[in-house]
Amino acid sequence: MKTKTKYREEKKDLLPLHTIKAASSGDITALSEVLDHYEAYIIKLSTTKMYDRSGRVHYCVDESLRRRLEMKLIMKTLEFKI
Repeated sequence: MKTKTKYREEKKDLLPLHTIKAASSGDITALSEVLDHYEAYIIKLSTTKMYDRSGRVHYCVDESLRRRLEMKLIMKTLEFKI
């Protein structure tokens, strides 16, 4: 019974088809929605572990990597054919 609930929750997290169609045709607002949808995932992927002089661990976002991932997502969205 929990798998059905989990499936329903995951289904709510999907982007609507009309947003994907608009983003693939170049609509700026739709592309922004796609970026907002994947923002947390992109931040997670671009987070790196850094050490300070005393050896303590700090996590920070590599902004260069984050921007590259965002650009890659935009390019692949524009190339997407439905």
